Amino acid sequence: MHQMLQSQRYSELELALNTLVTEFHKAADNGPTMNTTQFQSMISSQMPAIAKTVENEEGLGKVLEQMGVQSGQNISFDNFWKLINNQALQLFGTMHKEKGTKCTCLLQ
Repeated sequence: MHQMLQSQRYSELELALNTLVTEFHKAADNGPTMNTTQFQSMISSQMPAIAKTVENEEGLGKVLEQMGVQSGQNISFDNFWKLINNQALQLFGTMHKEKGTKCTCLLQ
């Protein structure tokens, strides 16, 4: 799929967005939401920078709360997108710290 998209000359950003959606649905067994076990597995394999955070119940609970997931609720793509926003801002800040570049983007 990734090669097919590249042959159509999509931008790197478009390919990255496709990857986010594809990986979410793959982890959710092609469903609209995923449970916490599926979420932890996806984070472990796809987002190692925060994998240790969600290994224990306390860390997982904090991440789910930041994502707007209520207790006992499955994780939607909208919830996942909030995590992506937070991680993008943190990663940008880390990568551009030495350059003095700041991102003032906020998810509303």
